[in-house]
Amino acid sequence: MNAPYIPGAGLWAGLNRRWARFASRVPMRVHTDHAIVSFSFDDFPKSAAIAGAAALEKRGWRGTYYASAGYAGGITHHGTMFDAGDLQRLTSKGHEIGCHTYSHLDAAAVPTSELLADVARNARALEAMGLETELESFAFAYGEATPAAKQALLEHFSNLRGVRARINRGATDRGLLQSVPLDGGEAGIARAVDAAHSLVGHPGWLIYYGHDVQDTPTQWGCTPDQLEQVCDAVEASGARVMTVAEALQTLDADA
Repeated sequence: MNAPYIPGAGLWAGLNRRWARFASRVPMRVHTDHAIVSFSFDDFPKSAAIAGAAALEKRGWRGTYYASAGYAGGITHHGTMFDAGDLQRLTSKGHEIGCHTYSHLDAAAVPTSELLADVARNARALEAMGLETELESFAFAYGEATPAAKQALLEHFSNLRGVRARINRGATDRGLLQSVPLDGGEAGIARAVDAAHSLVGHPGWLIYYGHDVQDTPTQWGCTPDQLEQVCDAVEASGARVMTVAEALQTLDADA
């Protein structure tokens, strides 16, 4: 089983994260009178492909699954990970597969050239597993980015997602989209529900990100019931639910 990696902490790491948010920005405007919500799952565990997808599909919704192919067919701290059958089933039902690097690299801890090589390896591995759709969306593992990584990756993807817990409203950066976690126990899920409620009076693009969806989740996951709570709140808000790529296309068309 792969042990969880913890990104660097401390003053220097914090300054690097702030610099990545403000440097090499590719501005986009999120001005919409109708809220948009995107559900996404990182790495991704088989539980997200099964229980997570079921929660979305019963409402007619689809999500974005950021795949790290190096985990495929294995077991990590999130449990059993996705396999080729999950890729086929998800894409056949209209879910989006995004890129999360092959080795789940911390982009702030490796040279940009190494990051790009790992991204290319991920694309090749997913294609070898039978993925036929284009990889349009990318999520930084651990939310760790650098200005150079943002610039380089935007030559290959239409959007890059981070993990800063905010809703995308007004001016935002397509090179580091903000997202709200589906974790943290009951308190964390309450914050995710509140984010959906806030869309009623203040529309924006709310991207959720999660990991495992199981009865006994990791600290980075949630239970099926907790995911249902968030889905109920999104449904009550009247927001349109789209994959990350679909939402971006809609916002670009409305700009």
